[in-house]
Amino acid sequence: MSITTAPSPLDLDEQIARIRRAQAETDKFAAEQRKLSEEANNLRVARYVTPTAAVIAALAALTAAFPVIARWLGGGG
Repeated sequence: MSITTAPSPLDLDEQIARIRRAQAETDKFAAEQRKLSEEANNLRVARYVTPTAAVIAALAALTAAFPVIARWLGGGG
């Protein structure tokens, strides 16, 4: 039969410090992952918004220039 001794307070403090460092690293990693995920979502949205905005801008420019184009083509006064 073996006799076990309780860990010394110094060992416990060392273990607690190690656990806290690991938790801090995990929290830092999780925050970085959240940030990267948000950036990826923003890029995904921008991939659709940018071409749509370009099409809307082109349509607005054509609408604004329509009277001039119509005069060039001889359609209006």
